[in-house]
Amino acid sequence: MMKITEQIKLPIANEMELFEEKFRDSMSSKVALLNRITHYIVNRKGKQMRPMFVFLTAKMVSGGTINERTYRGASVIELIHTATLVHDDVVDDSNKRRGFFSLNALWKNKIAVLVGDFLLSKGLLLSIDNNDFDLLKIISVAVREMSEGELLQIEKARRLDITEDIYYEIIRQKTATLIAACCSLGACSVAPDDFVLVEKMRKFGELIGMAFQIKDDLFDYTDDAIGKPTGIDIKEQKMTLPLIYALNNCSPKEKSWAINSVKNHNKDKKRVKEVIQFVKDKNGLTYAEEKMVQFQQEALSLLQDFPSSHYKDSLILMVNYVIERKK
Repeated sequence: MMKITEQIKLPIANEMELFEEKFRDSMSSKVALLNRITHYIVNRKGKQMRPMFVFLTAKMVSGGTINERTYRGASVIELIHTATLVHDDVVDDSNKRRGFFSLNALWKNKIAVLVGDFLLSKGLLLSIDNNDFDLLKIISVAVREMSEGELLQIEKARRLDITEDIYYEIIRQKTATLIAACCSLGACSVAPDDFVLVEKMRKFGELIGMAFQIKDDLFDYTDDAIGKPTGIDIKEQKMTLPLIYALNNCSPKEKSWAINSVKNHNKDKKRVKEVIQFVKDKNGLTYAEEKMVQFQQEALSLLQDFPSSHYKDSLILMVNYVIERKK
């Protein structure tokens, strides 16, 4: 059985390989230190979901043809996303990201900030030098939204009892915006004048992004091994949909116990287990799963009108993978 990610990649395998080369080239610099660092960054790649969304969307809407703009768009989004990851490493002080030691652990903060800035400017210039202003706009809006989402989370999450609406707003900006940008970028690279199509694909990406984040939240309450151990978001006091639902659907007494547990006793394994059980008892997981499926179904409905193709099949596979993945 072929790994599902490989299966999704099949119709765009050649494009992805070519993209890797182009992406590598787009990072090159005259400074040896930078090349060492960027080489290290390129080789610790994650799932490559972002470029896959760009290419699959572009090919689906165009009937299989893509152009240099598509490659540039994918490179720019990776450059700028990598820049934000590098900066994130400094902010989060997360010494390991995706199982690799982060830049920050190997080199100091100052270098990490400068490398992030370098990648950002490389991304901006790649667009500007080729007059891809429409693509650059999509990406820049995404960066602005992601920054706002992070800040909104910091502002709101101190108080654990936030409303569901605020939670959706946070994850829409923090997580969904980036996938939305990939999809609208893919469409815009091949059909720059079709604003309705570009918006439709942006919405498609946003819905998948929402489902993706809720799935991430759910991992917190299961024992399945993924990148993070069970209960870690509770330990880090992050807001998750199951917890929000539980807090909004319990007695005042239970609510203050749960908030107190998460805020002040999150190192206590037994207490964390109790909180997880409390969330389950209040149907927080069931509710979050329903919401996730709702976003997923809405995303799939946006693909209905496109003629069938391998690219469309792969996108559908991708949408289902987001929900069914084990990590």
